[in-house]
Amino acid sequence: MSNPDASRDQSVLDFVRERKIPEVLHFTMKNGLLGILASEGVLSRDQLDEDKYVEHVYKANCEHRLKDADWISYVNLSISRINGRMLNVSERWPDRDGQWWAVLSFDPEMLADPGVWFTTTNNTYPSCIRAPGLAGIQNMFSPKVTWGYYDTTIYRSSQMSEFFTTDPQAEVLYPGKVPLDYLRAIYVKSGENVDEIHHFLGGLNLKLDVEITISPEVFQ
Repeated sequence: MSNPDASRDQSVLDFVRERKIPEVLHFTMKNGLLGILASEGVLSRDQLDEDKYVEHVYKANCEHRLKDADWISYVNLSISRINGRMLNVSERWPDRDGQWWAVLSFDPEMLADPGVWFTTTNNTYPSCIRAPGLAGIQNMFSPKVTWGYYDTTIYRSSQMSEFFTTDPQAEVLYPGKVPLDYLRAIYVKSGENVDEIHHFLGGLNLKLDVEITISPEVFQ
């Protein structure tokens, strides 16, 4: 691990284990994945713009980040399931020809790292509540969460898995760069994508102990 246990927030770590949170997820396009592998980590948006190599290969999931401009030094991730609403929006942006999507799965213990913030819903919404530490991650699992631009309330169902956030749009904001040390799996939709990822790894001479699996259900 990049960060020893001594530097982690033990209360957050305990919460992660009590909730049995299995993974932290980040979706990206083919070019984004290549950039992540080349950079040996998921870079925040401001670092992406500064990286002269990555800027030539990556395509942003969002056209711009004006609505959360104060947070472009953080990487956006989600807990246990992807933000399907955001993926659907991202898929509709132009200039996606030849691109396919991948979902990266990270060790959930990263949530206890220093500087991590947690949001109750999409970070761009006015109703979003942000906080670091135990209080922040607990807020993500509140009995009810307000989301959107019209203060819509979503209530936590008793049938909801304990490791799902109340609002699927809830975000983890990780400072700077998520190192590949935390990467556990890469999910894709087809075998052709698996072959291309292996080609990326070979071309970069990068040896990673991660599973590359065909899991279309992860993208839903």
